[in-house]
Amino acid sequence: MTHIERYGLIGTGSRAGMYINALTGEHSDVAELAAWSDINLGRVDVYERGLTAAGARIPVRYPPERFEEMIRTEKLDRVIVTTPDYTHADFVSRALLAGADVVVEKPITINAAGLARIKAAIAESGKQVITTFNYRYSPRNIALRELIGSGAIGEVTSVHFEWALDTSHGADYFRRWHRDKANSGGLLIHKASHHFDLVNWWIAAAPVRVFASGGLRFYGAENAKARGLGRRPTRGTGVVGDPFALDLAKNPRMKELYLDNEHHDGYLRDRDVFDEGITIEDNLTLLVDYDNGASMSYSLNAHSPWEGYRVTVNGTAGRAELEVTERGAVLMGEDGTIVIDPSANPEGATIDPVRPNGERLLVQRHWEAAREVPIPAGIGGHGGGDAYLLEHLFNRVQVDEPLGRVAGYPDGVRAVSVGIAGNQSLRTGQPVVIADLDL
Repeated sequence: MTHIERYGLIGTGSRAGMYINALTGEHSDVAELAAWSDINLGRVDVYERGLTAAGARIPVRYPPERFEEMIRTEKLDRVIVTTPDYTHADFVSRALLAGADVVVEKPITINAAGLARIKAAIAESGKQVITTFNYRYSPRNIALRELIGSGAIGEVTSVHFEWALDTSHGADYFRRWHRDKANSGGLLIHKASHHFDLVNWWIAAAPVRVFASGGLRFYGAENAKARGLGRRPTRGTGVVGDPFALDLAKNPRMKELYLDNEHHDGYLRDRDVFDEGITIEDNLTLLVDYDNGASMSYSLNAHSPWEGYRVTVNGTAGRAELEVTERGAVLMGEDGTIVIDPSANPEGATIDPVRPNGERLLVQRHWEAAREVPIPAGIGGHGGGDAYLLEHLFNRVQVDEPLGRVAGYPDGVRAVSVGIAGNQSLRTGQPVVIADLDL
C-alpha cells in the first residue's frame, strides 16, 4: 500500500492554489493536505468553499501562532510555505524544529540573518528544505542546460542574461507587499533569484563576486511627479481609464481572495504603482563572477512593453542563444485600462503578430552555421514547468536526480546570495565578495 504523506500549508494567497489543487487532485494518491494556516481567515474560507464544492476533505485550520502545534498534532510530514518572503526564515525554521520537512516558495529567505536561522534549524533537526525553482522544469531551460552539458559550446566563458517584465506583470510588484524592500529584498531577491538559480544550474557553477547598479527610475511618486502624471488614485479598484490601475473587482479570483477579505488584515492588493513609500528598484544591472572562471552580465527591467527573456552563453567552442517571448504586448482596452491578469502567462492575453509569443534555442559552433535546437512542449505555467515540479515534489524525487532539478538548501542559498550581495553593492557602490558575507 502506498504511503500517503501528510502535508500542512501556511499562506493561502493566490500562489497556494497550485499546491492545494495538486494535493486534493492529481497527487492525492501520495499526499494529502491535512492542515493549513493563514492570518487572513477569509482567504482560507475561499479555498475551503472550493474544496467543499469539489467534495474534497477539508484540512484542519490553525492560526499561525499555533504553527508548531499544527505540525505535531496533525503529525505532518511536510509543510509548504507560501507566505510573504520576509516571513520565510521564521516559518521554515520553526517547521524544521517542530519535526517536518519544508517546501518553500522562492526565495528561501531575503537576507543573511534568515539564512543563518534556517541553517541552524537544519543542523539541529536533520530535516530537509526544498526550494521550488519551477523554471528548472521548463523544457526550454532544460534544453539549454542539456546543450551546455553536452559540450557543444565548450567550456563556458560568459553569460548575458536580460529579463524584461512588462507594464502588467512588472508593475504588479509595485502594487503589493513586494514594493517594500524590507518585505521582499527587492526584485534582486524576490524575482531575480529565479534567474540567478537558472544560471547557477545551467553552467554548474557558484557565484563568487557581485557588482550591482540600479534604481527606482519609472515607478514611484518622484518619477510620477517628474513626468507630470498629476494626482494619482491611492488604489486601482474602481478607477477608469488608467492603464496602471488594477481593478480587483474585474477579476473574480482576485476579488474573492483579496478585495472581499481585506477587512481581515488590511492588506491592499491594488495600490498605485506611483505611490509614496516604494523602496525597491525597477531597473537593475549586475556583473557576477563564478567559481569556474565564467562571468555574467545581467539586466532586469520592470516596465517593458513586452515580457520575456534573452540568454546568450559563450563558450570556448561556440555560442548558445535562447530567446523567449512570454507576452508580446500589453494593450489597453477601449476604456483605457488593462484587463488581463498581471501574472506572467495569463490566458487570453493579446498576441502581437510582430512579436508573437514563443521560444527559440540556437547553437552555433565556431566555423559552422547556426542550427535550431528543438524544445519539447511543456505543461502548465512558468514555461511549462509547474506540472513537472509538482510531480517531483509529491513523489519525493531526490536532489540527485539526473538533471539536478530538485533544489536543496545549498541551491536556495546560492540563488539568493547573488541578490544579497547585489543589495549590499547597491548600498555601498562597491563589488561584494560573497564569501565575505558568511552565508
